[in-house]
Amino acid sequence: TKTMEIKKEIKKRLEEKLDLIHFEIKDFTGRHLNHKLNEGGFHLETTIVSDDFTDKSLIERHRLVYDAMGELMKHEIHALSMKTLTKAEWGE
Repeated sequence: TKTMEIKKEIKKRLEEKLDLIHFEIKDFTGRHLNHKLNEGGFHLETTIVSDDFTDKSLIERHRLVYDAMGELMKHEIHALSMKTLTKAEWGE
């Protein structure tokens, strides 16, 4: 399915840029099908755990993820909410 493909692609891109400890993704695209602002594209919610986030602000963490996503963010992904955690933060 397209959802599986996009999930695999996101994980692959993140693994190229980050030392991934845990990665989880949920697809909420279906919730938005009748939404006027929906321009196609996925609505995704991710949990990304990596010690690469250590000592980085939320904005810096998100920037790392956006950099890894590249052009996916412009086309395939309409909305991406993310929890970016270090291993220690995730373990709490």
